[in-house]
Amino acid sequence: MPDMKKNYRENIVPAMKESRGYKNLLEVPRLQKIVINCGINTKMDKDAAKEARENIAMVTGQNPVMTKTMKDIANFKMRKGMQVGVMVTLRGSKMYDFLDRLVHNYLPRVRDFRGVSKKAFDGSGNYNLGIKDISLFTEIDLDKMKHSLGLNITFVTSAKTDEEAVELLQKFGMPFATN
Repeated sequence: MPDMKKNYRENIVPAMKESRGYKNLLEVPRLQKIVINCGINTKMDKDAAKEARENIAMVTGQNPVMTKTMKDIANFKMRKGMQVGVMVTLRGSKMYDFLDRLVHNYLPRVRDFRGVSKKAFDGSGNYNLGIKDISLFTEIDLDKMKHSLGLNITFVTSAKTDEEAVELLQKFGMPFATN
């Protein structure tokens, strides 16, 4: 069992039951999945999609899915079926392992890091985190990297409000900014 999952069961659930006054164990919010998305510029060469796919697979330990356009968009010079990104959905132990590495290894490596913003909640308990450069992950070989890629990480929780989700993610160790 991953350390984060063990921590959730042994420490976070009882603490949130006490602080929020939940009567049932199933009322306590939980992390349902983490979705990692990496967009690819259509002007990049053909190797960008392959490189993004390999890098996301190294970071997550799971094979990503290529996302494609659904229709033609002339202003962006995109045709139906063009590859525009890669996406991975993490659940279970892989999700908790990734969260552990993100909170304890990757985010502290960000230069001038002052915490992540609390403004990125969607109103129903889900949190979005943008990472400008994928090179902060230790699994990425910087010598082989040709393209600068960013990530969007979405934390999907069962929380009904943003306040519950903030408390849940803080107890997981997410370093939110103080202001």
